[in-house]
Amino acid sequence: MDGELIIRPVEQALYWILALVALGLELWAVIDCARHRANAFEATGKRTKTFWLALTGGAALIGVLSLLTSGGGFLGTFGLFGLAAVVAASVYLADVRPAVKDAGRGGSRNMGPYGPW
Repeated sequence: MDGELIIRPVEQALYWILALVALGLELWAVIDCARHRANAFEATGKRTKTFWLALTGGAALIGVLSLLTSGGGFLGTFGLFGLAAVVAASVYLADVRPAVKDAGRGGSRNMGPYGPW
């Protein structure tokens, strides 16, 4: 039996799963960005809500397109763009989201160095 008959479906399934995970991450970022108020972005010194909505929305669009083309898209049509989309969504979720989330609550007034008191 030819090894390619076994390896190719496994490889395509792996790319499909990675593309689904990336799309989930990008959709989480754009939905979370849309939930927060615009003044929370400005209060934390981050870029505007419009900027982050455009960036995460574009990332989600690239994620959908890469999922629909060439069996997952990480090494397909949108390879480099797909990677940039995941990075943009990750930057939002790791850096901007925590700051905006804290600003949206009005800050935590009863916080000590190890948590609430």
